[in-house]
Amino acid sequence: MLVSTDQITEALWETISMVGFSLLFSTLIGFPLGILLVVTRKGHLLENAPFFNVLNGIINVFRSVPFIILMVAIIPVTRFIVGTSIGTAAAIVPLVFYAGPYIARLIENSLLEVDKGVVEAAEAMGATPGQIIFRFLVPEALSSLVLALTIATVGLIGASAMAGAVGGGGLGDLAITYGYQRFDTTTMYITVGILIIMVQGLQSTGNLLSKKIRRS
Repeated sequence: MLVSTDQITEALWETISMVGFSLLFSTLIGFPLGILLVVTRKGHLLENAPFFNVLNGIINVFRSVPFIILMVAIIPVTRFIVGTSIGTAAAIVPLVFYAGPYIARLIENSLLEVDKGVVEAAEAMGATPGQIIFRFLVPEALSSLVLALTIATVGLIGASAMAGAVGGGGLGDLAITYGYQRFDTTTMYITVGILIIMVQGLQSTGNLLSKKIRRS
């Protein structure tokens, strides 16, 4: 095997860092956007058709661009933010641009699953829009929101591996540099195996947590 255990450990840590920070920043962006997509749509709390149509269109544009293309297209933005377009820190920027709108859609779908009767009951009690959103809508959708963020995390793991194709670091970079370019099939299998374990572990944890919330 051409790579050492230290190299694999370092690549794993880079992947965890990329996914962790990307998930944090993209959730901070996507969560409020998802809420806005729900409350500003026709017939909802803060109905605003022009705002909804513009926001909906922008999110659709970003979601339409494949990650590998988006990563190259926003290189000037990445360089402006982190000072370089190569490495783990640089990969986080396109990952956030990719996952933010995706999370917004997932949050939107989760909140739309909540029975309209919950909102109507909250309105009847005189709750403000803010109270309805954070004391009724979000808590009712919590189980679904956990699954949504689990799906987003799994998607980020896959995207972080693709970032390795352009020097983003992490397990994807290790698989490309050693597994593909140097024909080291052992390294390829190891990196793929680690990614599979990560995805399975995250998905199982998310499913379990969602079930516990639903039953509580």
